[in-house]
Amino acid sequence: MAIYSIVKIGDPVLREKAHEVKEINNTIKKLLKNMADTMYDAKGVGLAAPQIGVPKRVIVVDVGEGLVELINPEIIECSDETEVDIEGCLSIPGIQGEVERAKRITVKGLDGEGNSVVIKAEDFFARALQHELDHLDGILFVDKVKRFVD
Repeated sequence: MAIYSIVKIGDPVLREKAHEVKEINNTIKKLLKNMADTMYDAKGVGLAAPQIGVPKRVIVVDVGEGLVELINPEIIECSDETEVDIEGCLSIPGIQGEVERAKRITVKGLDGEGNSVVIKAEDFFARALQHELDHLDGILFVDKVKRFVD
């Protein structure tokens, strides 16, 4: 088990567009495992590779329904219906705010074995995926906050 330091706001890697993963090899599989270990250790529900200083298009999410690992994920469908809820981020400790996101999304990508997967998500799971996908494009939740909360 390897726990990585989580990069904090202000680090330029968080504002970079992450690079596509060209090959799923043991390095990527180890990255996924270490990201999951780091996320669980920090008591988060999602983590993107840039948050541990690795500018690759890799995320892990677990909103209580089991671990989801995605490589090169992209949103292929988004509902027009949105909802506003409070978000925080492991890279921005102590700050929370209301963010509007799509209520339902469909994401495609690759799993840890390189298999193509399509995930239909709604509510909190959809929010967590959108939050992590934003990280891959250098977008932080504070860029989308409608109102900060205590």
